[in-house]
Amino acid sequence: MPYVQLQDLEVFYEKMGSGEPIIFLHSGYSRGILAFASQLLDFQKKYTCYYPDLRGHGRTRCESLEWSTPQLAKDMIAFMDALHIPKAHLVGYSLGANVGLYCAVQHPERVTTLTTIGTSGFADPTGVEEFEPEWLIEQDQQDTIKQMTERHEEAHRGNWQEHMRQSAQDWRLYPQLTEDQLRSIRCPALLITGEFDPFVGEEKLSYLGSLIQDSEIYMVTGGSHRPHMSREHPTQVNDRILQFLDAYSFE
Repeated sequence: MPYVQLQDLEVFYEKMGSGEPIIFLHSGYSRGILAFASQLLDFQKKYTCYYPDLRGHGRTRCESLEWSTPQLAKDMIAFMDALHIPKAHLVGYSLGANVGLYCAVQHPERVTTLTTIGTSGFADPTGVEEFEPEWLIEQDQQDTIKQMTERHEEAHRGNWQEHMRQSAQDWRLYPQLTEDQLRSIRCPALLITGEFDPFVGEEKLSYLGSLIQDSEIYMVTGGSHRPHMSREHPTQVNDRILQFLDAYSFE
């Protein structure tokens, strides 16, 4: 699988399919192809799909272990530049959805459409303490520790605790977009939440939708924070996103 060099960053990504480009932006603690495993087959039939591992995650490499949501957005614009992608559909989940919001605010000319899954658009630290390394050690969460160590070995070079600290810090701080900045988004947007998402839900998402002018809300009945994933409602979510994308193409 290919890497692309972006100054200090060596971004690992996977690419499949043909057609207009979609960049899938994964959640925290995950990797591109893991967060969107249930989207791999459906979307490549009509679109060129890119699944990058974000800075600090997966197989992407960098000497610095520091990262933040705004930095990830800058990385993704540089990623598009390096691969000569002038404009793309963005599909983001959780952390990746926040990255997509930053891209749409700061680089509107590069975003054809934006699909978010599992973000309210505002920082909310609910539950973050259970993802900090000290808590995981104290609670003897060995399965999670092993998973984070293995999943991000190349990104954090074995320092899983720093990875978790960076993730927790970003969770607490971002997104920091103002209401006016969110109102400035002009690309068509599809905003998705699960009915039982503890971090978002229909009420919070409706407020975000009231700020983004050309947006649609989709609440997945019975869904959690990750309604697009296996054992939840991937077919239903995929069909809705594909229907949304079909309505828009490059001008």
